[in-house]
Amino acid sequence: MAAILPLNRAGARASARLFGFGTPLLLCAIAGLTTAAAPAQSAPPTAAISRAAEMPELAGPGAMAIGTETLTLARGHRIIDVTMWYPSAPEARSPEARGPGAVYRHTFARPGSAAVELAEPGRAVFQAAPAGSGHFPLVLISHGYGGWGTHMSRLGEALASHGYVVASIDHRDRAFTDGASFVVSFSEVLGNRAADQRAVLHALLGDAAGSSRLIAPRLAAQIDKDAVGVIGYSMGGYGALTVAGAAVDPQAPAFAPVPAAARGALAEADPALSAKIKAVVAIAPWGAQPGSAVWTDAGLAQVTAPLLLIDGDQDDVADFSNGVSRVFAAAKGAERYLLVFREAAHNVAGNPIALPADAGFGAIENASDPVWRKDRIEGIDEHFIRAFFDQNLKHDAGAARYLNVPVPQSDAGTWPSAFGQQWGGTYAGDAQPAYWRGFQRRWAAGLELHHKRAGE
Repeated sequence: MAAILPLNRAGARASARLFGFGTPLLLCAIAGLTTAAAPAQSAPPTAAISRAAEMPELAGPGAMAIGTETLTLARGHRIIDVTMWYPSAPEARSPEARGPGAVYRHTFARPGSAAVELAEPGRAVFQAAPAGSGHFPLVLISHGYGGWGTHMSRLGEALASHGYVVASIDHRDRAFTDGASFVVSFSEVLGNRAADQRAVLHALLGDAAGSSRLIAPRLAAQIDKDAVGVIGYSMGGYGALTVAGAAVDPQAPAFAPVPAAARGALAEADPALSAKIKAVVAIAPWGAQPGSAVWTDAGLAQVTAPLLLIDGDQDDVADFSNGVSRVFAAAKGAERYLLVFREAAHNVAGNPIALPADAGFGAIENASDPVWRKDRIEGIDEHFIRAFFDQNLKHDAGAARYLNVPVPQSDAGTWPSAFGQQWGGTYAGDAQPAYWRGFQRRWAAGLELHHKRAGE
């Protein structure tokens, strides 16, 4: 039973049942930060977030005003937060009429580094009235291990401004300080990620026991229940693929130390819910790499919803070559895309974080990429995620033009230009059929986008 309840910041943070893991193989899976989260809250007005002009065409905010509020969900003894972003009434566009914008606060901490207090200003208005008419696709966001519910607030707001209702889970992962406490924490995550995602989806879709207690009927009324998408990063990606139908193998190496009864619980499926998911974005998903695999190839082939995978080809956490690439090859039940940031590592999701000059290396390596700027990664993610959801949740045939690129390696695209000709930031369109659509000349660089149809 799950119900979304009014936000109670002093609520219990009970943890789920433990699974008795030993120490092998798990320490390589640290894919986020040990953190303490704070929900969205109003603050004095701040400057609106903008996207640099270099970002691809579909990145950044749309025309719709945005509201936000934070709810809590009770799943058995677990209490988790859910930050909502949604299209709001038109008057919220006016700074004079809308009131203060949301600020997303969080304590960013990592063992061995000093904590950094984050305050991300947003465009959304706290508890703004929803748009009065229309149904919008629902997108669920699930963060990586040790992450937090507003780690992808800029993506959530951008989607809402383009006509999506977005629900981002704060899974409240247990903090760890050493190897033993890490094993306990990560064991909980293995059990909770998919279960949390299922509980939130059931509650928002109104099809679970107890969902009548949803304290946001005005938001539920906005949701198009036939257009549901999921975004999961790292361990959130493990959950997203599982919720979308990838059958967990209870005999998989990652679960070897888990008692048989617990393995059986992990392998439980929810096919009725899986069938409602129409699009999945898995960013650097954990769980397919040798030694830590949780699915067989046959299990991955059970995903039938269109799938967009995103990763860096130097990801040594989810293992791009042997893990994420394996998902792309094995998920033969789905039409699927694989977007690759060449030379990037695991951190290819989340807001850019402005760290102080004296930040410790532990914080830097968990917030940044050694080659790519995070704001550039964020803009490219937004561009392709929006095209993917517009195609599969809004049935916008034009969105396919951004996904069906003329060449899989962006550097191989061609855009002839006369000597001295200036393009002034023009996006590639119909007149540049050999270049990645939506990118400026010379700016589609360092990327790959691969495509397989269902059955291939």
